[in-house]
Amino acid sequence: MARTCGMLEAIHTAAAAASTVAAVPNSTELKMELQSLMNQILDGEDHSLEITVEVLKILTALEELKKKSSDSLKVIDDNAIVPDEFKCPISRELMADPVVLATGQTYDRAFILRWLNDGHRTCPQTRQVLSHTILTPNHLVREMISHWCEKHGVEVPRLISDVEDNVVGDADRDYLNSLLEKMYSSLSDQKKAAKELRLLTKRMPSFRALFGELTGSIPKLFSPLSLGTADSHPDLQEDLITTFLNLSLHNDNKQLIAENLFVIPLLIEALKSGTMETRSNAAAALFSLSTLDSNKILIGKSGALKALIDLLEEGHLLVMKDAASAIFNLCIVPDNKARAVHDGAVRVILKKIMENVLVDELLAILAMLASHQKAVEETRELGAVSCLLSIIRRGTSERNKEYCAAILHTVCLNDRTTWREFKDEENGNHTLSKLAVNGNSRARRKAKGILERLVSADIIIHNAR
Repeated sequence: MARTCGMLEAIHTAAAAASTVAAVPNSTELKMELQSLMNQILDGEDHSLEITVEVLKILTALEELKKKSSDSLKVIDDNAIVPDEFKCPISRELMADPVVLATGQTYDRAFILRWLNDGHRTCPQTRQVLSHTILTPNHLVREMISHWCEKHGVEVPRLISDVEDNVVGDADRDYLNSLLEKMYSSLSDQKKAAKELRLLTKRMPSFRALFGELTGSIPKLFSPLSLGTADSHPDLQEDLITTFLNLSLHNDNKQLIAENLFVIPLLIEALKSGTMETRSNAAAALFSLSTLDSNKILIGKSGALKALIDLLEEGHLLVMKDAASAIFNLCIVPDNKARAVHDGAVRVILKKIMENVLVDELLAILAMLASHQKAVEETRELGAVSCLLSIIRRGTSERNKEYCAAILHTVCLNDRTTWREFKDEENGNHTLSKLAVNGNSRARRKAKGILERLVSADIIIHNAR
């Protein structure tokens, strides 16, 4: 009878789960329970109303499973029976996004998240209490499902995106703390913990938020990195810098990270000496942090712009776009604009534009810098006028033509020595006249402004004669 009570308890638990996330035992388990209960009735061991009710519940559950199975098979080839290992234990349907729970069981992400978001902290199958709620993608099962679907002409299940991964419990806080404590341990432990933290902060937004709640989390995280020796272990540096990038994506962390005295210097060092991926992620982290206005000033004063410009000049395509994005964002602040010009941004940007590298992004930065007088002088000295006029004449991007017109308008207004070059281009190709008619609104306005200045100059010269 004790065994019967245990079975009844298991069925009650399964029924409770079904009310929240449809977590019911599979048909084999139900049939076994039904057989056990029927044997007790037939043997005269138990004729109570309670056990009769349980039998009816199981029969109802079996009928529902049969109906679900029938419905799911309507879209599947008659000869293609979905293997049990491809079905989510909760939904009993083909998994779209299989993930592994702490107990090692695989579930469909959407359904196990609903289970966890409802407050459960046990594994639906094993009933074990979870040591943490981290979900690890099961790439092997996902790939096997894709191959199976392709083989049987079945559409690969679509990912369900209506459930947010916002589960954070005491176990998760303890787990995060344990990983951070390993930053003070052996090099081997540091590397393992850093890799795990990188993955966690990438996959789980809830863990990014959790960092800001834990006292001393940022100092603990960068403790293995010390200025001047941060690149001694490139893999460790890469994982920790990438973790900083992931953390910076959470708005509440941006100020916390940037105001720590060591983080920005470590990011600058990573820009100079890390692997290509480390340097790219360091630049991306600075871009992310700079979305907060107060951080733009902090980062600008730190000397990061020079490191970003040097990275841009090196020309590694993997990192150039991140560096350009960070420079653009930082130069929204006037003081940073002056710093970028002083650190050689105009020369580097024009060189890359003339090489036809990252033209869209770099023209946007140059248009922003062009309001600085020294940038105007360098633009003329480096032969940018003919280059920019050529982009307007030959280019197809309306936005790039707009940027070129804006830069040239500033140059025209501030440097009379460029007027002859403008006039020659206009006489030979009517580049500005065409833009004044066919460009977007801002480009037309800037082109007309240049033409008016040139016409005015001609009138002055004519009257002088």
